[in-house]
Amino acid sequence: MHPIPEIDAFLGCRTPDAWVEAALDDQETLLIDHKNCEFKAASTALSLMAKYNTHADLINMMSRLAREELVHHEQVMRLMKRRGVPLRPLSAGRYASGLRKVVRSHEPVKLVDTLVVGAFIEARSCERFAAIAPHLDEELGKFYNGLLKSEARHYQGYLKLALEYGDAADVQRTVDKVREVEAELISTPDVEMRFHSGIPVYGPHQPR
Repeated sequence: MHPIPEIDAFLGCRTPDAWVEAALDDQETLLIDHKNCEFKAASTALSLMAKYNTHADLINMMSRLAREELVHHEQVMRLMKRRGVPLRPLSAGRYASGLRKVVRSHEPVKLVDTLVVGAFIEARSCERFAAIAPHLDEELGKFYNGLLKSEARHYQGYLKLALEYGDAADVQRTVDKVREVEAELISTPDVEMRFHSGIPVYGPHQPR
């Protein structure tokens, strides 16, 4: 059973076993992309603070979130150093850009949709940590289990802000729309293995 049932109810599908197997088989890429995701999460929070600089509740939450994500980024960096995982460039996966296609382009619904997308990214991160943690070595498994609660809290925070700045019925429609797109990105074949990728399928000209 998932440690946070609310997350399972929010998401449209669970992480496929095939992703877990691929991630276990390529833990270096998993760690590098996890590090990148933590940095991007902090960067997104700072961008929202800059763009919506009259929204006090958003600024307060995003400030806390950015600090926390940067701490996680540093923790992954330390883990990588201990494990001898070198830093290398890694292209972004399709996940975040796929979700952003759902975001409407005019305000105030652009902000609300962006917050809903943020909620899904954090909820999936939480679910994914839970899916892979039992299969990892003790150090990494313990670290990933330790991140579950913060990701769940971030998901709740994003959703709370969406409901604060948007109409409840409209937010629900966006949630339903993003849930469908998100589940498809997670459950369909993907050409690369990333922290939020679909099911990695490697062709003859796609090195792992």
